[in-house]
Amino acid sequence: MIYLSPSLLSADMSRLAEAVDVIADTADYVHCDVMDGHFVPNLTFGAPVVEAVKRISVLPLDVHLMIEAPSRWINDYIKAGLDTNDFLTFHVETEAESEEVIERIRDSGVRPGIAVKPGTGFDEFKHLIGIVDQVLIMTVEPGFGGQSFMRDKLEKATLTRSVSSSVVIGVDGGIDEETAPEAVRAGANLLVAGTAVYGGNDPTLALRRLRASVETV
Repeated sequence: MIYLSPSLLSADMSRLAEAVDVIADTADYVHCDVMDGHFVPNLTFGAPVVEAVKRISVLPLDVHLMIEAPSRWINDYIKAGLDTNDFLTFHVETEAESEEVIERIRDSGVRPGIAVKPGTGFDEFKHLIGIVDQVLIMTVEPGFGGQSFMRDKLEKATLTRSVSSSVVIGVDGGIDEETAPEAVRAGANLLVAGTAVYGGNDPTLALRRLRASVETV
């Protein structure tokens, strides 16, 4: 099963409810990029918007925290209504005690995930693979949509899959009809796509074409 997780980062924020609704029948998750302007050079939205998306979405959420010291803020996201169907993912580069953060997320009834920047090596997160539900491999520098795909970072997906056959491996950054099959062949089974979905006039059609591109991989 390949999961598609369109990123609201590329949607029209003035029509957020419509952006969530239009993917309801073709996506598997709604990807929420939370950025604080410190860990990454961009500022998006926080827990109140995640809470609003959770209320209106029929799909589970895939919340990606690109923030400093996520251990200080994860309770806000848990209280936003996240449940056992939702992912709450934070960057290993931001927490010296990642195991404790993972345990807190899981104990709250939410699925924990870790994300890794392009420059983070496999050995820096290998020990965490067995205790999370998702490993999110960044194939662009986190912070902005529309960047070029870093193919060499897919090796981390392959190495992660060699450690665990069950963990969800996400790839985030530059995913489109051309790069999605490459990510799946590398071991990924969750594809985060922003510009490829919301950058055109028909997000539903874009998702159908994206899914078709990986059906025979």
